[in-house]
Amino acid sequence: MNFHEIRFPANLSFGSVGGPERRTEVVTLANGFEERNTPWAHSRRRYDAGVGMRSLDDIETLIAFFEARRGQLHGFRWKDWSDYKSCAPSKEPGFRDCVIGTGDGETRDFPLVKQYRSGEESYARPITKPVAGSVLAGWDAAELVEGVHFTVDSTTGVIAFQDAPAEGVEVSAGFAFDVPVRFDVDRIETSVANFQAGEVPSVPVVEIRV
Repeated sequence: MNFHEIRFPANLSFGSVGGPERRTEVVTLANGFEERNTPWAHSRRRYDAGVGMRSLDDIETLIAFFEARRGQLHGFRWKDWSDYKSCAPSKEPGFRDCVIGTGDGETRDFPLVKQYRSGEESYARPITKPVAGSVLAGWDAAELVEGVHFTVDSTTGVIAFQDAPAEGVEVSAGFAFDVPVRFDVDRIETSVANFQAGEVPSVPVVEIRV
């Protein structure tokens, strides 16, 4: 996997547009009813980085970042300002934000997930690019200490506990995270005249599986 552990400049991603997409196959039957299915277990996010451009210096920074990634070749981290924490945007992450597993007395490694709930339905999103130093974790009601009780691989999103939690123990975590993405084009078109007139380039980026 060609992935660079570097974040797209957060000041440029602020103000961008984008969000999750799903792929749903809809078949309308002869009686008017529908059958719906999806080949995707997880959603995929798309953004337009160009919307965040505010100056010619921003354009220069964008081009340098694009060239260093060789266009679509290398993935990178992206801060989704609308969804970058395990908790609500107005709050700070806490170690009980998301249940990431249940102890069985043997398993020590637990991948991070973020829970999305609406009514009785929920979706567990894999988090593979947590922000280093942001991860909090605990067992049941007890908070643990990173570096003492557990370590975090910020390149995979896996927590490794020093000891395996006992059977039935609820394992939870809170964190900030980035989205693994790549540029969705191999060309960026800019125009100084148009940019000064209020137009900005379109720079699509798309989430990748890592």
